[in-house]
Amino acid sequence: MTSSDATSGGTGGGGTAGGAPRRRTVLGGAAGAAAGLALAGCGAGPDGGAPKERKKGQRISLTFWSWVPGIDKPVDLWNRRNPEVQVRVEKVSAVNGQQYAKMHAAIKAGNPPDLGQIEFPVIPGFLLDNGLRDLAPLGAARHRDKFVGWQWQQSVFGKGVYAIPQASGPMGLFVRKDLFDRWEVQVPGTWDEYEAAAKAIRRHGAWIDTFAPTNGNRFAGLAWQAGAAWYATRGDTWIVHLDDGPTRKVADYWESLVRQRLVKTIPDRQNAWYKDIQTGAIPAWVGASWGDALLAGNAPGTKGKWRAAALPQWRPGGRAYANWGGSTTAVFAQAAYPRDALDFAVWLNTDPQSLALLIAGGYGFPAARTGYAPAALDADKDFFGGQAYSRVFADAGAHVDTRWRWGPGVDTLYQRLGDAFTEALADGSSFRSVLRKVQGQTVADLKGKGLKVESGG
Repeated sequence: MTSSDATSGGTGGGGTAGGAPRRRTVLGGAAGAAAGLALAGCGAGPDGGAPKERKKGQRISLTFWSWVPGIDKPVDLWNRRNPEVQVRVEKVSAVNGQQYAKMHAAIKAGNPPDLGQIEFPVIPGFLLDNGLRDLAPLGAARHRDKFVGWQWQQSVFGKGVYAIPQASGPMGLFVRKDLFDRWEVQVPGTWDEYEAAAKAIRRHGAWIDTFAPTNGNRFAGLAWQAGAAWYATRGDTWIVHLDDGPTRKVADYWESLVRQRLVKTIPDRQNAWYKDIQTGAIPAWVGASWGDALLAGNAPGTKGKWRAAALPQWRPGGRAYANWGGSTTAVFAQAAYPRDALDFAVWLNTDPQSLALLIAGGYGFPAARTGYAPAALDADKDFFGGQAYSRVFADAGAHVDTRWRWGPGVDTLYQRLGDAFTEALADGSSFRSVLRKVQGQTVADLKGKGLKVESGG
């Protein structure tokens, strides 16, 4: 327990006897975006019973683990307004999934925080640990219409609601307009045009972008845009289909760019990549809405030279988009006062003053439907030459394929992809072999967790 007056009790897995079998039971929800999938037995209280209720006038403290930039400011605002329910922020590292390793370890040890910043893709993994509180019995559904529909659904499994959405990351293309203009390169609207632009840029000694082998998040987003479906269910069985047609198309495309030496293969968002971004050696980046703050903060010398454009399409005139990132404010199953934690999570992500502070900190594209002015999202407008660039990402967010669903073990899947792509780049094996390998590994990983799993075909 992490509330200030909580007492120790229960087990680290969020339940007592029978906890292990329940966390392995997977129930298929109703079809479509409205239902999702359920992992039965998740979300009970710390002793498997009813949540603890705070008495009127009682003062408590809730602990919140987060890596969101500037998160302290809205939390300070909450604390000034709510003297009886104080929230203490503990910053956790988001490098290479360190925050999730720490959270899972805390769950197993029986001392997780009350709330945590958890990205959409990894929520099912926490449900396997019985790590998150089901907020539906606390009335979470009454807040549903405050949020963008597809983002709300990312935390809905069966009849349970396991987190409050905070922000998403609709994808787009960032380009150095000055260099594209100087080299007479058109901003690509399709992936064919992107390859042509890559060839033109290479003639000037630069690379259009990098294929970052360890960036599973971006690769997943590109597969999502192409129409992939990595996870599904049939009854109580998970269907894993990483090696599907759309993902093969994406893998083939980027392998071709790599083999033609049209892109680099260094990790993005690390020192060598930042240097290339600043010098113009890499004048474009397939990124997400939150990339505005990343570029402005790490390449200040290029101020005014960047623009945002729509993600290239597989067919001319297409409007297929996807999401990279996106996070929630989740309440852990062992939170002593989950109702108060839920109230904070909803306030944090819907209150206009909180949203203004989060936007100023560069936290992403809000999940809230209202409470902010769209123009406020152009926080780095001067860096983008005066462009109202948030419109690009607003349009992308409105056309994200909502059929995509995450399944358990995504953090491990990303590690597997990173290792396999790195090996393929070193030994020259095909990117399709990466998909086959990681497909098999993922099926084996989930079976090892006691789940019913089939390989999609």
